Amino acid sequence: MATFHFDFVGPERTLYSGEVQAVQLPGTEGEMTVLPKHAPVLTTLKVGVITVTETSGHGKRIYVQGGFADIGPEAVTVLAERAAPIEEVNPAMLDKEIEQAELERDATTDHAKREQINAQIVQLQEAKKVLDF
Repeated sequence: MATFHFDFVGPERTLYSGEVQAVQLPGTEGEMTVLPKHAPVLTTLKVGVITVTETSGHGKRIYVQGGFADIGPEAVTVLAERAAPIEEVNPAMLDKEIEQAELERDATTDHAKREQINAQIVQLQEAKKVLDF
């Protein structure tokens, strides 16, 4: 099967770099699966899980909290605001992120900022469901 190059860069480290068959991304406008020869797209990412298919039946899952994906016919690059291999994510970590977001939301009087933080809280809660926590 055809492949393309995938780079996943988090704020602290590169979490993945290599040839893959497919990448499933949690885009802000919906889930999307990228295959070789994909049309060029630049999209923002929401909180969720990126699934990388290296070969049939083999792959990796990476937790992502916001960022951008630059998709082209020969390569995909993800620049994440926050990210971690799925093995490093646990319910306590997500609960702490939800609590911090709630405190930030409660501390602002800016209506637009509150709505943005509420959306982030919902995404974090959805991530817990996706990860079966």
